[in-house]
Amino acid sequence: MALIVSTPKLVTVFGGSGFVGRHIVRTLAKRGYRVRVACRRPDLAGHLQPLGNVGQIQPIQANLRYRWTIERALEGADYAINCVGILHESGRQRFSSVQSFGAQAIAEVCRANGISMTQISAIGADADSRSDYARSKAAGAAAVLEAVPDAVILRPSIIFGPEDSFFNRFAEMARFSPVLPLIGGGKTKFQPVYVADVAEAAARAADGTLAGGTSYDLGGPEVLSFRECMERMLEVIERKRWLVSVPWPLARMKASVLELLPNPLLTRDQLLQLAVDNVVSEAAIREGRTLEGLGIRPQSLQAILPTYLWRFRRAGQYTTGSVTS
Repeated sequence: MALIVSTPKLVTVFGGSGFVGRHIVRTLAKRGYRVRVACRRPDLAGHLQPLGNVGQIQPIQANLRYRWTIERALEGADYAINCVGILHESGRQRFSSVQSFGAQAIAEVCRANGISMTQISAIGADADSRSDYARSKAAGAAAVLEAVPDAVILRPSIIFGPEDSFFNRFAEMARFSPVLPLIGGGKTKFQPVYVADVAEAAARAADGTLAGGTSYDLGGPEVLSFRECMERMLEVIERKRWLVSVPWPLARMKASVLELLPNPLLTRDQLLQLAVDNVVSEAAIREGRTLEGLGIRPQSLQAILPTYLWRFRRAGQYTTGSVTS
């Protein structure tokens, strides 16, 4: 009697070498999937190899501006996850080309090959937004659903975790600056969600346990203002800093200068995003389109921030437990 051995499913993760992508890759690898990581620089994706067994994770070069590289990345794949995104524009990396056209290109190749997919969008995605980022995210999600009607759309709030660009950036600023700015008074609401929880939702979509053609709002257990986020961060790194309100007009002036830098701390488009609360919608809560609705218990800031922000304390992990200047 011949022994039949089934081959694990192959999932292609576009942007798998980035902050969110690497956590998705690790979660998929733990489930036993074969993972193909489509990224622009596979030579810089060596950090992904230890996340799985030998040969389980395969980086491959792909650029969303070139359709043939997408076709190559999806050849033989059973599922696709797109988590490519940018926080600001630079060079050829434009919101429209990466988050709208790129998502559409992946979805069209998926449709041609009978592959379903998950698109990582954002709670702030809105076709009517003044923000180019938000409009391109909304356009990308709409294009994906049009091409792949059974696709899953995940819309996280601000994502935190070891390599995040939010808490890490402000904690680094707090090491040298006695003042932290609160744009518009720091009143904007967020619902910070742990990156591993987002990765778990994406993996469950690949498992086929999430309803297709549906958008899910992913938020953590707490709704916090920008000011409260800064206060939590300062408490963890045990530093005292003045939180100074920055009026919107002054913030726009500063952003117009800062956005000229290669890796700007703030842009005018980000200010437009900050003007709108970024929390899970009442409709998503009512319809169970949330982490809790998926049976995932979201991790809190209190539980996770100390695990990676300790390096910003004056004594590092050898903390005294007292707040310092």
